[in-house]
Amino acid sequence: MKQLFIKRKYELLLFALMQHLYMGALVSDIRFYIEVLWPINMLILSLASIVVFMKRGRAKTMFRNVMAIVVITFPILLPLFQKCPIYMFMLNLCYVIFFVFIFLEVFRFLVKPSYINTDIISAAACGVFLIIEIFVFVFQLFAYHNHTAFKGLDYTSPAYIFTDLVYYCSITFTTIGYGDITPNIHNTKLIASLIGVIGQFYSVVLLGILISKFTGSINSTKK
Repeated sequence: MKQLFIKRKYELLLFALMQHLYMGALVSDIRFYIEVLWPINMLILSLASIVVFMKRGRAKTMFRNVMAIVVITFPILLPLFQKCPIYMFMLNLCYVIFFVFIFLEVFRFLVKPSYINTDIISAAACGVFLIIEIFVFVFQLFAYHNHTAFKGLDYTSPAYIFTDLVYYCSITFTTIGYGDITPNIHNTKLIASLIGVIGQFYSVVLLGILISKFTGSINSTKK
């Protein structure tokens, strides 16, 4: 079983990221989403990230374990402290650090091998969703600090803020941009432009990496 998890680690991480970001599409009870699903989502995501950091050194593993405990604990306590600004600031900051840490490890894997397989494809997709995760929580830092940070954002519940920003970051990353949610202060405007630039840059770099690996695989086969 352990070997299966190691072999499919990026596919498991991809599933965990997708269920964390988009599980809200299947849920109508927002209270249930906050109190039950979000902690479960983060538990699944934390467990999926364990395999990615296997054999990555003691320091990295320790840091990942500490961050995993933190990001699981925050949503469990959210119903009690969701109206506390300091708590929400720390929650979002820790999530940004957690997802940046995972993204750097995934990207490091992407640029190393000279071959292409399902792990590479899955890791590439993980990179997309990790960038979205990072910006969702960066935007939440501003949204909780200043309710005028966005126009069109539903501030009635942390779940609505999260799902609205997942939607906003997804359509901004993919350059669709419907315009129903828009940044309203200079901070969020500049960060919104940054996610568009990073989205394009990641896509171009990723395409180059995949083409290079595919070409390398063909050359290796011919030899």
